[in-house]
Amino acid sequence: MTDLPLADLDAFTAVAQARSFRAAALQRGVSASSLSEALRRLEQRLGVRLLNRTTRSVTVTEAGERLLERLTPALGDVALALDQINSFRESPAGTLRLNVPTVTAMTFLPALISAFLKQYPDITLEVRGEDNFIDVLAAGFDAGIRYDERLERDMIAVPIGPRIQRYVTAAAPAYLAAYGEPKHPNDILDHTCIRHRFLSGAMPPWEFDRAEETIRITPPSKLIANTVQLEIEAAVEGMGIIRTFEDFLAPAIAAGKLVPILEDWVTSFPGPFLYYASRRHMPAPLRAFIDFIKQQR
Repeated sequence: MTDLPLADLDAFTAVAQARSFRAAALQRGVSASSLSEALRRLEQRLGVRLLNRTTRSVTVTEAGERLLERLTPALGDVALALDQINSFRESPAGTLRLNVPTVTAMTFLPALISAFLKQYPDITLEVRGEDNFIDVLAAGFDAGIRYDERLERDMIAVPIGPRIQRYVTAAAPAYLAAYGEPKHPNDILDHTCIRHRFLSGAMPPWEFDRAEETIRITPPSKLIANTVQLEIEAAVEGMGIIRTFEDFLAPAIAAGKLVPILEDWVTSFPGPFLYYASRRHMPAPLRAFIDFIKQQR
């Protein structure tokens, strides 16, 4: 059994950790069918079933759990050993996988990673933008970007991007001309609003801050979406009041397509952090990215 292909063992680990052929394939940049074939070969060589799979789920058998328990640290050591070869290169190479909120992917991150990749041309960067709060390491990512209240325990956090961000409220001139401008957050209850629902299903109330006062309301809405661009375009068309990241609305406000309202009730909050697990041997692409963003401060 000592001649088992390392690639097949790695494929098993990826699927077992993700509990999904499709998710593991996305993480590895391969096809789900290639992972399935690797599992078939491995189970045939070992003579035991490692995964139970149906059309809806993948579960790990007892034998699979035992193998996964021993393989995970061993494959990690192999990856680190290969990565240490990077120290003999003039520039680090490899793949860096990041999981980030969509707001960062749409605002400051493109310019940042463009400069990073120009400085490190041998690094491949894979970025997944999503707003579900997952265990990024278990999902196969090297690091994640999150806001302070979503940082996981026992993780190292490094500031990235703007250190202060704001939620602002706005509406189209035509909407305000037709329905009037709210002067207090509670006035919004008499208006039509455009709300955002996260993929997790969450649709938080709108929160307004002024000095020591905080007001939370659940605004009435005729449009609920999970696509920010659609929400902004709807607001520009005069469909209702919108409240979201200032960075999202800034172009429409600058163009006069939206007008900021309730400017005394702008909510400010700390900017995001890059977070990653403390480890003795850090992959070279991640180390390069951390050093790069520290230089940007």
